[in-house]
Amino acid sequence: MTTSKQGNASQRKEALPAVLVLEDGRIFRGRSYGAVGETFGEAVFSTGMTGYQETLTDPSYHRQVVVMTAPHVGNTGVNDEDPESGRIWVAGYVVRDPARVPSNWRSRRSLDEELARQGVVGISGIDTRALTRHLRERGAMRVGVFSGNALPDHETMLARVRQAPEMQGADLAAEVATKEAYVVPAIGERRFTVAALDLGIKGMTPHRMAERGIEVHVLPATASVDDVYAANPDGVFFSNGPGDPATADHPVSVMRAVLERGTPLFGICFGNQILGRALGFGTYKLKYGHRGINQPVQDRTTGKVEVTAHNHGFAVDAPLDTVSDTPFGRAEVSHVCLNDDVVEGLHLLDRPAFSVQYHPEAAAGPHDAAYLFDRFVSLMEGQRA
Repeated sequence: MTTSKQGNASQRKEALPAVLVLEDGRIFRGRSYGAVGETFGEAVFSTGMTGYQETLTDPSYHRQVVVMTAPHVGNTGVNDEDPESGRIWVAGYVVRDPARVPSNWRSRRSLDEELARQGVVGISGIDTRALTRHLRERGAMRVGVFSGNALPDHETMLARVRQAPEMQGADLAAEVATKEAYVVPAIGERRFTVAALDLGIKGMTPHRMAERGIEVHVLPATASVDDVYAANPDGVFFSNGPGDPATADHPVSVMRAVLERGTPLFGICFGNQILGRALGFGTYKLKYGHRGINQPVQDRTTGKVEVTAHNHGFAVDAPLDTVSDTPFGRAEVSHVCLNDDVVEGLHLLDRPAFSVQYHPEAAAGPHDAAYLFDRFVSLMEGQRA
């Protein structure tokens, strides 16, 4: 929910006044960054010190205003190789000290220029540490960013923030997913075919599968079970995506049909929440979520601790230390966050299906969890055998 009017280059260079207003009334004043105008969304913070381009283009950030906890952002500019999708999806962007001049051999333009080009309203020069502490204490909440020479008064801005839609109850996957099916060919010999339901898929995900000899048929979020099996898949994948998983009734019904057929299944992030719902577990909104590339997770099947990339504000409500009976056999929590014991993965014991809440494709790193794509391959090999 963004409106913007891009000032000319000299206006952006002059850094017009900007104000960030949280729905609880707290205000931060700074300078315009990117497009000039106003925007609204859910205020969340990302703890990654690198990978800002991947963050901006991750469809899971649709309708969210992202606060970067790393103080210096934009140092390497913007290139044409690293985007995870065809556009920037964040509703707004908040940084402390933006780079004045980008420096990287792949840089094509500055981050400020790219944000302005795509109409993304941002703010710089505020105390992002104080803002992050506020969100940790009070929780993620609605926010507005306003910039320009003629700013509304505080009461007007606050009223407009409180009129913005909340994330809880938001059904957003279809807004970011592909409208037409497409195919990502296998790299080298084709070993398997996977049907991937796009709920907000990142470009690196089918690439990681293609590296393993998988031809990936990416389908719209509205795809039916017949659409899924028209690809004659060896496995089915459910992607990451934005919004409240409690609204995702259609993907849940598709997943249940896949589980009934016993086709190898892998889900990431939103896909993990879909699997949780398909198995009969509930979901809930986290206070401030997990976002960044430095989250510690334990794989309970091996005992290994991984540093992982996250972007989720909802989680699955499943028992951590018991095996659960579900309509599709026994299930258990396979991965858990070591910071707060949030469920980070599910595994079926009687069917070839598993999921994780985080991002093993991790384009900006780390790559501790890349083995999960090999685990998916092993499921398909076992089913074929």
